[in-house]
Amino acid sequence: MKNIIGYKIFGLMTSLMVLFSCETTELDLTQDPNFLTPDKAVPDFFLNSIQEDFARQIDGDANGDAGDGFVTGGFQNGDGLSPLGMELTRVMQMRSRDYASAYQDSDFDDEWINAYQGILFDIRTMTPTAEEAGLTRHLGIAQFIEAYIISSLVDFFGDIPYTEAVRAPEILNPVLDSGASVYDTAFVLLDRAIVNFTNSASADPPTDFFYANDYSKWVKAANTLKLKLLLQTRLVNPGAIDEFKTIVASGTFIQDSSDDFDWNWPGTSAALPDNRHPRYGLNYAPTGGSDYTSNWLMNQMQINNDPRIRYYFYRQTAQVPGQEIEPNEQTIRCSLQTAPAHYVDGGFTFCSLPNGYWGRDHGDDEGTPPDGLLRSTWGVYPVGGRFDDSSFSPVGQSSNVASLGAGGNGITPILDAFMVDFWRAEIALLEGNVSEAQIFFEAGLTKQIAKVRSLASNDTNSDLSLEPSDSDIANFVNGVVASFAAASGTDQWNIFGENYFVSHYGNGIEVYNFYRRTGYPATLQPNREPNPGNFPRSMFYPNQAVNSNSNISQKSNVEVQVFWDTNPSGPSFPMAN
Repeated sequence: MKNIIGYKIFGLMTSLMVLFSCETTELDLTQDPNFLTPDKAVPDFFLNSIQEDFARQIDGDANGDAGDGFVTGGFQNGDGLSPLGMELTRVMQMRSRDYASAYQDSDFDDEWINAYQGILFDIRTMTPTAEEAGLTRHLGIAQFIEAYIISSLVDFFGDIPYTEAVRAPEILNPVLDSGASVYDTAFVLLDRAIVNFTNSASADPPTDFFYANDYSKWVKAANTLKLKLLLQTRLVNPGAIDEFKTIVASGTFIQDSSDDFDWNWPGTSAALPDNRHPRYGLNYAPTGGSDYTSNWLMNQMQINNDPRIRYYFYRQTAQVPGQEIEPNEQTIRCSLQTAPAHYVDGGFTFCSLPNGYWGRDHGDDEGTPPDGLLRSTWGVYPVGGRFDDSSFSPVGQSSNVASLGAGGNGITPILDAFMVDFWRAEIALLEGNVSEAQIFFEAGLTKQIAKVRSLASNDTNSDLSLEPSDSDIANFVNGVVASFAAASGTDQWNIFGENYFVSHYGNGIEVYNFYRRTGYPATLQPNREPNPGNFPRSMFYPNQAVNSNSNISQKSNVEVQVFWDTNPSGPSFPMAN
């Protein structure tokens, strides 16, 4: 573990590193970013680094490149807040049989360092120069990103250092600010960002990786982030839903997928810096897959005949032990085991799935057998993997170009039109307006499926003839919406929650927040361990932060709830554990 001085130096160095060219929207592969000189540390370069670190904060890192503020290690594979949220909610597989040990304080050092000594440090350093030069667009983008980063830190950790943060050597031990006050600051930052997006600027950033200097879209994104934060605080802010509706009434928010706020990974190189989607880099390797896919998610999509399944998952084999072939203790140990009583009682799928969908149950920690070239892995959406064309060949083999799929040319979905439709459906459902909820639910499903299908074209090597037809899509959406309309109470929320989770594949921040906000769906596969402990309502503070800051005391457990989570404590909430 590096000491705090080392981290301060590291933060300074990373702020001077530029991971992108100002002449292209792809990573600059011609100049080593680790050797930029201080004279190049101008606002343009700072903003490039801020944008890239922002994407890493959400989706992590594949290779431990020191230049991006992440290091390998810990229990979490590849880092990033999104994979963490997906693991806790069964959208990805979690490998610990109890929640108390699932994530250690050291697992979050990377995210903490990247946020404070990467993003916030660079913003603080850039801001005076940008203000003096009248670079209002630079400031607006930085303010937007800061609002997202600090609110997400609150979502995962609760109270965090903010007002005194990134002020060394003046302040070496910043105090914790309440999560509520940090959220308030996020709204202020977004208001300022909107002003900066609409004011005149002395110059636009040479590289805007999100909207290519279309600031009408940036304003929509800022208002959409406000919608997200308002929905998140609806349990503690009686006026949140009315404020949400006021923004919706303005019409200035992300309504069309063409305005989606996503990070696009060009997927052109595995060299440092690796510009492929991080989950692609971790799984499309000569040794095969690294992550295990979630049995809950794959089963959910199979039993519902979900047309997105070939985009989400690539099967490396057609035969799974305990299903199409005999059980195999070496590759899937549980194929020789009896399902635990709580799985049998609840009617949950156990251990293995048919049709080549090779994954793991929630909380299965049975080591790593030689199945990297057998287990199902990420598909063309969202990570730029391979479309599942039933070829059943191992991924990542350089001798087989088709095995590389889209080469990591994928996306990190951050704030999208389909998400807003789901948020509006949630509010309508809360208010008992099922017909309106149904309209938005259908719109969200339709937009998200179209988004998924659009990424298939990035895979120019696979056979796309097995893509679902328009009628397949329509039948699926109509069936889900009809089931939703016919249900009531908990059943209705379960249908909505299940589809919320499936549709947010690739954004674990949203699903983790939704699960704590609503408690649904109650149909999730439970942990393998019958008594895994209470579900984590927040994460431990990072080891580095506790050891270096005398004003941060470690939490006694992960049951501490963030300020907006006023739902019941204990094992009964969320409704599935």
